[in-house]
Amino acid sequence: MPHESSGKKHGCGCGKHQAKPPSEHKDPVCGMTVSPASAAASCEYKGMKYYFCCPGCLKKFSGNEERYLTPAVKPPAIELPIVIPPAASAVDPVCHMTVDPASAASSCEYKGTKYYFCCPGCLKKFSGNEERYLHPDDSVSPPSKPAPAGAEFFCPMDPEVIQDSPGDCPKCGMALEPRAGSSATGDEEMKDMLHRLRVGAFLAVPAIVLGMLEHTLGHKLHESIPSDFLHWMLMLLTAPVIFLSGSIFFQRAYKSLVNRSPNMFTLIGLGVGVAFGYSAFATIFPAAVPAAFLLHEGAPVVYFEAAAAITILALLGQVLELRARAKTTSAIRALVSLAPKQARLVHADGREEDVAIELVKVGNTLRVRPGESIPADGAVLVGTSSVDQSIMTGEPLPVVKSSGDKVIGGTVNGTGSFTMKAEKVGKDTLLSQVVELARAAQLSRVPIQSLVDRVAAYFVPGVLLTALLTFAAWAVFGASLSQALLCAISVLIIACPCALGLATPMSITVAIGRGAQAGVLVKDAGALQALETVDTLVVDKTGTLTEGKPTVDTVIAGAGYDEHTILALAAAVENQSEHPLASALLAAARKRGLSLATVSDFASIPGKGVVATVGGRQVAVGNLKLLNDLSITAVGFMARADELRRQGHSTFYVAVDGWTAGLVSVVDPVKASAKDAVAQLQKQGMRVVMLTGDGQSTAEAVAKQLGIKEVIADVLPTEKAAVVKQLQLEGRRVAMAGDGVNDSPALAQANVGIAMGTGTDIAIQHADIVLVQGDLRGIVKALNLSRAMMSNIKQNLVLAFGYNLLAVPLAAGLLFPVFGLLLSPMIASAAMSLSSVSVIANSLRLRNSKL
Repeated sequence: MPHESSGKKHGCGCGKHQAKPPSEHKDPVCGMTVSPASAAASCEYKGMKYYFCCPGCLKKFSGNEERYLTPAVKPPAIELPIVIPPAASAVDPVCHMTVDPASAASSCEYKGTKYYFCCPGCLKKFSGNEERYLHPDDSVSPPSKPAPAGAEFFCPMDPEVIQDSPGDCPKCGMALEPRAGSSATGDEEMKDMLHRLRVGAFLAVPAIVLGMLEHTLGHKLHESIPSDFLHWMLMLLTAPVIFLSGSIFFQRAYKSLVNRSPNMFTLIGLGVGVAFGYSAFATIFPAAVPAAFLLHEGAPVVYFEAAAAITILALLGQVLELRARAKTTSAIRALVSLAPKQARLVHADGREEDVAIELVKVGNTLRVRPGESIPADGAVLVGTSSVDQSIMTGEPLPVVKSSGDKVIGGTVNGTGSFTMKAEKVGKDTLLSQVVELARAAQLSRVPIQSLVDRVAAYFVPGVLLTALLTFAAWAVFGASLSQALLCAISVLIIACPCALGLATPMSITVAIGRGAQAGVLVKDAGALQALETVDTLVVDKTGTLTEGKPTVDTVIAGAGYDEHTILALAAAVENQSEHPLASALLAAARKRGLSLATVSDFASIPGKGVVATVGGRQVAVGNLKLLNDLSITAVGFMARADELRRQGHSTFYVAVDGWTAGLVSVVDPVKASAKDAVAQLQKQGMRVVMLTGDGQSTAEAVAKQLGIKEVIADVLPTEKAAVVKQLQLEGRRVAMAGDGVNDSPALAQANVGIAMGTGTDIAIQHADIVLVQGDLRGIVKALNLSRAMMSNIKQNLVLAFGYNLLAVPLAAGLLFPVFGLLLSPMIASAAMSLSSVSVIANSLRLRNSKL
């Protein structure tokens, strides 16, 4: 029922219903009586306040108020928790059986109420899922497991092909695999292929043995087993292998032809189909077989065992590929598995409760216990602990976190306990963004892939033509038509472009996962390729090279004052100011335990400083222009101020009652890792240019500390992109690193945009690569990753092209006249599978790359 502070009648107008006393109200959704002091949730509607027993009731009420407040329209369902009857019996909340408390198999207490169970199994189900069984119809009660994300499957060769269920790519025929972060695992495809392989192998092995015996023993075997009977036996053994276990290859081959996109399955389907089709024809109609296809004994040549072996080896290759490809996204899947399922919510009254992670809101106070995953991005409120951030940032050692320090959702707490304030939850957390970036990167392509695609478009038709020419050449110049058919089939099988198609996407996927492990998030795979060719790095100063958090460095007091007094006066005045440096003064005053006096008559002079009255004295804090306007001289402080500015400090004067009383300098500390990062980049031949809107003297002071020789200062935000463009016009390949909104145009203009993960969301959106820690050494890692990936792709292409260049002529029999070498279809099929696995295995080496 609504709460009316006036204590008057309810708003129904009947005058019969008196308001309940303020200490007792009814939840308008479930009808439970709740106390305002302990209500789980509340809201105001049409001037009246309503209280709820749980957030689920509030969610149902919001947007459906009249439904629950006007029963005549639609009476709300009364959802009461299952409670113990007052009699000597109880209801099992899981199976709803009536049980005797005295003889119940199990019992437990939850929220002050005891529940009894018919068996230990019901107790096990109930534990950890209490609200699910007590409020079975409450759609927002905390679930035991979070709802799975939407399953999405994509093709590793053609990543633009996406669907919500497993299957085959309509373009290349490959099995679709789940994207990073998807709820799907791809196990269905693996199970299907394993089942096909096991059933097929059971029948194929005896067929292969019989076929090989026929080829080796020939007429001796036919003396015991007539050739026609043997061929019928082979056909009956291999038919299930071909049309049941191997049906997947014919389905994919058919799709490739229908979609006019010939691929490796086109070649497998044709090779197996021709081998089995001819053999079946020769078995059923032996009299119709040309003499050139007959053995000396007059029996036709059949290739049942070859068709079966090719099918089994192709299935084995698919299983090996699926297993190897599953490892390519292992780093991303490791990140996904870090997402906690529950969080420990601390209520305003100090009560703590485990809730589903979906119910955590921004601003909630959460407790993180030892060994738990941190449930959201936020800041530590109370407590100290060490946090393992290695999976997110690449830091090898745990980082000590205390009050005020930022923590990342998904990272693992050490032995301490602390409370934190949730600042980013759900899809806004860094962990979720990492997964989304990986998903987007999986769908991107590197430019080198375009070359591979163009080659592949002509590859399959070329193989088909080669197979026909092989058959024709052997038919004309060879010993028999049977040998011509065998060589043509070998060409079709061994030239399957699987390895060629996997060469690039496998390297990209593994590289993206490796980068995520090291705190380098790749949003566009094309940018990762472009980074290899970058020769100039343009880097912002504030927040990129420096911490971006100004701190008070020096306080100089004049005669009659001390440092504490000068700092206290300046902080008191700046407490009213919105100037960025004001926070540095206030932080310094708090750190020293200074109390700030009351301020009056505050006035801000843009571009100069502030003036106010503090304790009856007029205090001015600002630059030399402010002192000149107030006719105050800075003699005795100007030389020191100039020296500090040359060191990169920002300085301002503090004047009291018309006299300069002191000088305060604020500095933005250089990041501890920046100097080492710049040195490493320069050692690798990178030209490093500082681009900043700060003054020339400050910028040069920072550049001197870091060893940067080129500085472009006093640049407006709109001019940064123009500077990058000018460098590009000079023939430079430019990467831009920044963290602020003002860096966004330059990040977009650069060949590669690199944003600090500690920077603004807009900068991150415009960047191609994001450094989680905001550490410039991440650029070194990204550069090394780019070079490792491109080297790996080139190695894969050499393996794929080299394999085909060597194998196709061998299969066609070009070496037979000189060396007597021929390649049987079975050997060709094994070589085809191993070529794909070799490319994947080489790609997996990137997981261990040293960045």
